[in-house]
Amino acid sequence: MKKLLLILLAAALSLPVQAQKSSSMKKLESQRAQLEKEIAILNRQLKENSSAREKELTNLTLVRSKIQAREKLIAGCDETLRILDDSIRTCRREMERLQARHDTLSSYYSRLVRSTYKNRDSRMWYMYVLASESIGQGFRRFGYLRSLASEMGAQATRIRETSAALEVEKERLEGLRAAEAATRNQIASERTKLRGEEEESNRLVQKLGSDRKKYQQQLQAKNKQKEDLNKKIADLIRKESQKKGGGGSGKSGGKKTSTAVDTKLSNEFASNKGRLPWPVEGAIVERFGKHKHPVYQNVDLPQNNGVTLAVKRGTQAKAVFNGTVTQIVVLPGYNQCVLVNHGAYFTLYSKLATVAVKPGDKVKTGQIVGTVDTIGGEDLFHFELWHDTTPQNPENWLRD
Repeated sequence: MKKLLLILLAAALSLPVQAQKSSSMKKLESQRAQLEKEIAILNRQLKENSSAREKELTNLTLVRSKIQAREKLIAGCDETLRILDDSIRTCRREMERLQARHDTLSSYYSRLVRSTYKNRDSRMWYMYVLASESIGQGFRRFGYLRSLASEMGAQATRIRETSAALEVEKERLEGLRAAEAATRNQIASERTKLRGEEEESNRLVQKLGSDRKKYQQQLQAKNKQKEDLNKKIADLIRKESQKKGGGGSGKSGGKKTSTAVDTKLSNEFASNKGRLPWPVEGAIVERFGKHKHPVYQNVDLPQNNGVTLAVKRGTQAKAVFNGTVTQIVVLPGYNQCVLVNHGAYFTLYSKLATVAVKPGDKVKTGQIVGTVDTIGGEDLFHFELWHDTTPQNPENWLRD
């Protein structure tokens, strides 16, 4: 028990610095695990698409998303390696300091032992005390002898403590070296996979470029579906905002029903910006905003008012915050879509096969709203977040 306490005491000496590094390492490990999950989902979709024809454009999107995830994973590994290298250097410096202290203590202790050995005859100690010229001098000499014995005991304790701390650092160094080697191996493996994925991306680009007319027809059909979605959802939200006296343009189609409850809910929603849970677990394959076509760079894609994620088949979509279901609509390419109101905010859950709610239902954070559909062999989920009639980038609102 005493040895264990000494080891723990020694480990605590460098606790403040190690705690910060440990926190960074935990965060990096969490990010690595999440990226590996995303890559696994993308790999599964690519594998399922390999037997289907005319999926090159989707596959290119999936491969490029996987490349981005892989690059982030490698960057995280590089950062982990940097922290490990820094920790190893710190550990070595601490070992050198402890070794120097141990040598100094041992040398001093050796001198004490030699001095004591030379005067080991107890009669000499007694004579030293009895030969005192006064009682005061005798007490002082007796105190000196007693403190000498005490100092030897204390010195021996300090040596044992330093030895224990040195052993702790040696064990920590071995662990850090093992972690460093494992991280270097993972980086090498991930870079090899990345090169293969980049080659696959290049092959798909060449294939798409060689038959532009065929793939442009597919692109036009998908663009039409996205434009219809944007128009329909914007129209629904504008009408709902007008009812509540929100920022929608045009005349209100009915009585304004905004209440203190709506205001409170809006404020609560806004205060959770950056902390809302993701509605599904998956890998983002289409981000918010305006983008160029991945192959035909002179072609602008329609505005993406949300994010699209590749997910596992049968994934359940969950509400990101408390609210009320206002609409359920069915749109080509997006199947069933659930619109949830959160005061002045709205969230959209689309590409659903089944819906677990109905208009007017109150939903809670984390409540299941539906199950993601498999459309054309693809398991994709589309999510949007609006403030009144203005679409927001969901990534700014959802947790990292």
